[in-house]
Amino acid sequence: MLERYYQKGKIEAGCDEAGRGCLAGPVFAAAVILPPDFEHELLNDSKQLTEAQRDELRPIIEEQAIAWHVAKVTPNKIDKINILNASILGMHMAVKKLKVQPETLLIDGNRFKPFRGIPHFCIIKGDGKYMSIAAASVLAKTHRDEYMQKLHRKHPQYCWDTNKGYPTLAHRASIASHGPTRYHRKSFRWVAGVDNARFLE
Repeated sequence: MLERYYQKGKIEAGCDEAGRGCLAGPVFAAAVILPPDFEHELLNDSKQLTEAQRDELRPIIEEQAIAWHVAKVTPNKIDKINILNASILGMHMAVKKLKVQPETLLIDGNRFKPFRGIPHFCIIKGDGKYMSIAAASVLAKTHRDEYMQKLHRKHPQYCWDTNKGYPTLAHRASIASHGPTRYHRKSFRWVAGVDNARFLE
């Protein structure tokens, strides 16, 4: 059973990211403020849900949330500042765009950088503990999957419609066969022997 809040009476925004471990595509981050009485039997860590369940939850969260925003950080930026900093930057970007100012940030994981003096709490596996973080995980995941579906139509040889950019054997084999695209993260290790400087447009 997910908890409704970390501190009762505070306007809390849950924050989470999706795509941190991918070889291709942006990292997406979401921030969500849920109403105090929000509930849905499916809501959970997005990794524990099926794609159909996440797709069912997304419009419900977006319609009923007090405020929400999803941001993305490009592969080029990830290569410049590293994936941890890019994930944190994405959360900062998402919080900045919220139409309601949160009083507290609940962060999934154990690393974060203060943002605009808003108190924050890092919670390991928080997406399986607090509703707002779970909601953020669902939005970040569904928005990123939708984006990778669009990229798949441009580069179908990498099967991003199924692997979403994660390092599956098939994805690595496709990089070895066809070379990387500009959507691949140059700072990540793809497959042995692949020339990181050779890109497909």
